Amino acid sequence: MQTPTSGDDWVGLSTEPLPVTEALDWAHRPDCGAVVLFSGVARDHSSDRSGVDQLEYEAYEAQVQPRLAELAADARTRWPAVGRLVMIHRVGELVIGDSAVVVVASSPHRPEAFAAARFCIDALKATIPIWKRERWDQGESWGLEAQHIIEVDDLRNATIAADGSVTLPDAPLTDH
Repeated sequence: MQTPTSGDDWVGLSTEPLPVTEALDWAHRPDCGAVVLFSGVARDHSSDRSGVDQLEYEAYEAQVQPRLAELAADARTRWPAVGRLVMIHRVGELVIGDSAVVVVASSPHRPEAFAAARFCIDALKATIPIWKRERWDQGESWGLEAQHIIEVDDLRNATIAADGSVTLPDAPLTDH
């Protein structure tokens, strides 16, 4: 996955290991003194499951890029000082220790960078159609519960805390 040659947003999907170091380096700008990186890494357990040894991510690929771009625009509206944003998610099979998602936000000062990065990962999980299958020593499953994808526009009905964390209103059950 190549770094962008123009613009300040780098969003997308990758079937290859995520370019975590490249994303961090790319987010640096001379006017930004703060760069915050979040990397979601495949771990060997989940809520009530031990022995997880593999994850697989699947996405509605035609929807991911436009939704990520819309999410980046939303973050920039909320934190206009943000310099660069990165949101890249991995698809396919991952082993323990692989990075599944990377989010990077840069800004002149740390409060905006932290808040934007927190918002982007929380909102990404709520709005981007990506599903996870876990394999563990007792079996495999596509997630512990159904994921209810909301539209990026629906984030305006969410509560966004000063730290960027997102609390969604109760959503009706839908099939995704």
